[in-house]
Amino acid sequence: MKESVWKYPRPPRLEHTTRHVRVVHLGVVVAESRRPARVLETSHPPVFYLPPEDTRGEHLALARASRTSFCEWKGDASYYDVRVGDATVHDAAWAYLHPTAPFAAIAGWLAFYPARVDECTVDGERVRAQAGGFYGGWITDEIEGPFKGEPGTRGW
Repeated sequence: MKESVWKYPRPPRLEHTTRHVRVVHLGVVVAESRRPARVLETSHPPVFYLPPEDTRGEHLALARASRTSFCEWKGDASYYDVRVGDATVHDAAWAYLHPTAPFAAIAGWLAFYPARVDECTVDGERVRAQAGGFYGGWITDEIEGPFKGEPGTRGW
């Protein structure tokens, strides 16, 4: 069944799911969950958040990067570097350590940028990254746009 991002709510909604999501970098599964949450917001593909216990901290090192940002709906985001062996991808994941009340259920859960790691999948389907360096949406065949982040969408 197709989902149009234009039917997603604003303000965004948090939805728990049993979808199987995986994040792989340099051949190593750095995160895998069958109990992620996804945030649905008008004009954006879903962003999947994984509980910390479903990440492989020994490969991620989850060292907080110096970058932060603010979301009017969720609060302050902290960014994390993904480390596999000697390779580091800066700001490849983020989390809301102290989110606003509607998003309290994902405090400390990690979201990954599909464009910054080698592969993210949902139920075995490789996702495509949302355009634009800031957004971290996961696009699958069931998700229909157009999506914020693509050329010409800056003023949306």
